[in-house]
Amino acid sequence: QVQLVESGGGMVQAGDSLRLSCAASGRTGTVYAMSWFRQAPGKEREFVAAISWNGDTTYYQDSVKGRFTISREYAKNTVYLQMDRLKSEDTAVYYCAVFNPGLPLDTGLMTKQHEYHYWGQGTQVTVSS
Repeated sequence: QVQLVESGGGMVQAGDSLRLSCAASGRTGTVYAMSWFRQAPGKEREFVAAISWNGDTTYYQDSVKGRFTISREYAKNTVYLQMDRLKSEDTAVYYCAVFNPGLPLDTGLMTKQHEYHYWGQGTQVTVSS
């Protein structure tokens, strides 16, 4: 089992920045590819960004490219999502998740929520315009 705890959400104004953290505990001896998803009110949860197990490869949803940066700190078992130039449409609950370690992290699979084994409880991000 892996437990994930997100933090860093809050209420900001458009153009501001936030950094979300996702701390993993439990079976962290294996390094996993991880992703951030988000769910806005009345909408389905959607993929935001992913990072490979070794941190060499990252992927982003088109709407956040150039504004969001995913990274990881192995010593702290933590994955981050740096969000800059926030927009009102970024308002959502943000979740981190552990990708199926038995699969390659590719563009065909990383957006599929059923391919993720563990999820955090989410952190709210609200951006006012």
